Amino acid sequence: MSYKILLNLILLVSFLVIFYVVQTNKEQTDAFRNQQEFTDNLEAGFSTSVIKSNFSEVTKLPSVSVVDKYFNIWCIFTKVKSRSSSLRYKFETLIKSIFESSSIKLSFHIITDSKSQYFAEKIFDDINSSSTTPIEFKVQYHDVKNITSQLSGLTTTMLPYFSSQPGAYYSDALFFISLGLHRVAPAIQTRAVLLDVDTKLVDDIALLFQEFNRFGERAVLGIAPELSPVYQHILYSYRNRHKHTPLGSPLSLGGFPGVNSGVLLLHLDRLRASAEYNHLLTPQAVRRLANKYSFKGHLGDQDWYTLVGMDRPHLLHLLPCGWNRQLCDWWRDHGYRDVFDSFAYCSQRTRLYHGNCNTPIPRD
Repeated sequence: MSYKILLNLILLVSFLVIFYVVQTNKEQTDAFRNQQEFTDNLEAGFSTSVIKSNFSEVTKLPSVSVVDKYFNIWCIFTKVKSRSSSLRYKFETLIKSIFESSSIKLSFHIITDSKSQYFAEKIFDDINSSSTTPIEFKVQYHDVKNITSQLSGLTTTMLPYFSSQPGAYYSDALFFISLGLHRVAPAIQTRAVLLDVDTKLVDDIALLFQEFNRFGERAVLGIAPELSPVYQHILYSYRNRHKHTPLGSPLSLGGFPGVNSGVLLLHLDRLRASAEYNHLLTPQAVRRLANKYSFKGHLGDQDWYTLVGMDRPHLLHLLPCGWNRQLCDWWRDHGYRDVFDSFAYCSQRTRLYHGNCNTPIPRD
């Protein structure tokens, strides 16, 4: 009797061991299959990562191959108090113009505050709901206080040289964010376009991203020429000492008129890696450049980019003027009427309007 009991126990234990081994192998096989399917989905472009309607949510994509299918557009949108705000209207005009002609998937990054974010969300929602064709885009909001706090040291360095006075329009930390965006943008981003809120696309933004392919080997950012004599004015002392300098002269006459930061192409990985560029952001280097060119600006980040363009032109890729067709003619009536047209001249097709100094943008 005891022999039969022992035999039954042995058979039961053997069965349990065999069952455990089979089940474990099955779980491992299933786990491997799931992991393989996930990898295959990433390589194919995981479709569930696309945000079409619930765009206020953020999906972090785990694969560079997926992220690179989306083109990053940054914009600063703050201090909007009401629906009737001119800033709200400008932002809506910009976003609509991008969607009207875009042929690529877009990932928007909006630097904003809580109240302005409400209006931005409404604009994207209205565009998405009224579209007759599916729109593939994503939106991520970045708190402006957090961004400016991270870049406070950089702002402190720049303010004495590129702002007219404390409290002035361009003394706001917002106008220096672009200089350090490579430090705060997600590390997975390698390229990005930063647009002023007062711009309007009239061509496919995919063509603007193609300008990255035209960068020189050491270029870290793309920027269009300034189309006004503002830097001829700022460089007055330097030009008096250097009578034949091309600096501050119109591009149409072979000069370098400075640059305008309304449209920026930021090669983020190069900006992060460039020891030369990041050294130029230090207090000592900024002071040296400002003193070298007797430069006291008042236009924030674009003053800095202009200095870099004068001293280290290889770091910049000069965009065609048609990608930043500035409309402001303030300088025409403030001492530069005789030369204004030579600065404002742009022979290239207009692909983006820039309504700087509150200049109305053509509707068509």
